[in-house]
Amino acid sequence: MQATELQTKFEKIRANKWFEIFVVSVIVASALLVGAKTYELPAGFGSVTLLMDWFISAFFLTEITIRFLGEKRKRHFFKSFWNVFDTLIVVVSLIPAENTDLALIARLVRVFRVLRMISIIPELRILLVSLVKALPQLGYVMLLMFIIFYIYAAIGSTLFEAINPELWGDITISLLTLFRVMTFEDWTDVMYETMAVYPLSWMYYLTFIFFTAFAFLNMVIGIVVNVMEQENEKARREADDTSQEPSLGDIMAKLNELESRLKTPPSDRQNGA
Repeated sequence: MQATELQTKFEKIRANKWFEIFVVSVIVASALLVGAKTYELPAGFGSVTLLMDWFISAFFLTEITIRFLGEKRKRHFFKSFWNVFDTLIVVVSLIPAENTDLALIARLVRVFRVLRMISIIPELRILLVSLVKALPQLGYVMLLMFIIFYIYAAIGSTLFEAINPELWGDITISLLTLFRVMTFEDWTDVMYETMAVYPLSWMYYLTFIFFTAFAFLNMVIGIVVNVMEQENEKARREADDTSQEPSLGDIMAKLNELESRLKTPPSDRQNGA
């Protein structure tokens, strides 16, 4: 019974909104601490930052332990990618970051601790999962975009090489120039330079911008938004299924009520009825 009550307490702590807010605050503080170490701090702040770093590491270890103890099925805890990711970050961040051969690795891992915010905040988790699941569909769009890039780069290198070899000298340089055009980085200067020799070359740039900056990028946005809607719908269904399942506290309350009724003599139960 004590183990079950302890399980319920850890489950309530893990689901507590204020606890989640405090965890996010510590993650933000960890990120700010990493940024502060890139500056030249006064001598007295060295020990303060070291103590804060160890406090954050100890808190993360405590937090992941609470989440593990609050899990109903502990065998399934590490079946979640986010739990494995959090545990790995926490364990590796316990490596001493000062005066050791692994100090560089430890400092790099402390930078990645800010990624724990993704696993804590469900909305960020949905965004990342949506982006990953959209990659197969985005791959075909990127392949088609590369084909368009390659065709236009070959045309540009053939026509405009004599005008400006620094921008159109070969196909690889032409690809970089076209990327500059697609991102609208002073692309009009490039266009006016070629229009001085080929007055109709504006058609080359406008059609390229239409295909890449407008058509293909909107296709990418549409695919990501569509996958995000699917993931949001999936999350809502899982939330509804979870809300319908009785919690451990409800089950224990019903068991205690049933136990007390069984201990009550039949005559008292009839009088109570």
